[in-house]
Amino acid sequence: MILYLWFSFRFVQIGNLGLQLLWYFLRIILSAWYFISVVGNLFESYFISCGVLKKYKSLHSGKVRYLAIVIESEEAYQISRVVKLLQWLDIIGVKNVCLYDMNGVLKKSKETIFKELKNAKSIEEVNEVVALHDPDHMTLEFLSYADGKEAVAKAANLIFVEHLKRHKLGGELDLILLEPQLNEALQIVGSKGPEPDLLLVYGPVRSHLGFPAWRLRYTEIIHMGSLNFLRYGSLMKAIYNFTKVHQNYGT
Repeated sequence: MILYLWFSFRFVQIGNLGLQLLWYFLRIILSAWYFISVVGNLFESYFISCGVLKKYKSLHSGKVRYLAIVIESEEAYQISRVVKLLQWLDIIGVKNVCLYDMNGVLKKSKETIFKELKNAKSIEEVNEVVALHDPDHMTLEFLSYADGKEAVAKAANLIFVEHLKRHKLGGELDLILLEPQLNEALQIVGSKGPEPDLLLVYGPVRSHLGFPAWRLRYTEIIHMGSLNFLRYGSLMKAIYNFTKVHQNYGT
């Protein structure tokens, strides 16, 4: 009996050791794969920036009529990097950009951003239709989580007031909220805004971080990693890949 227990104990020890070795081996493989992937992306970004990869020279940036950029609020304090990102977009040919972070850091810093970008205008200064067809200036929109929250509250209040008026006139009180009603209400309160074709997320989290969902119905979302590792080649690659995507819009 004692011999049986000793063998069982040794067998369990060997099994645990084998599982630990397997776990360490898998970690090494995953770490190596991640390292190779990062280095590969760095080289690819460098080659794109240098113009070595010819396919990226035929970049049809006009397909990105409106671009949204979501930046994690802690990284949004790096205004110099944000300005560099906008300057690169201007060079590429993307002229209409929405900057978003949850805490409104970018919104508070927009005067600094406009000082660095001489040919940029605020979306409030120009008509939305004109902005989407103006090749000479970059149009910027600044949003935060509070803007979306306030917009929904105003729209919901407007819909409630309209339904209450109809009820007082003898109509039925409709408690079902449909998407067209919300879109119309958002348009009336001035919070509908253009829908981005492409949304780039800068930060550690793969999330749009509260960007107004009603403006993302057909938007392609790409996670770009940390703003600390901002690269021109990666930006070009993301826009190039978007221009090659075929989108089927439902009815």
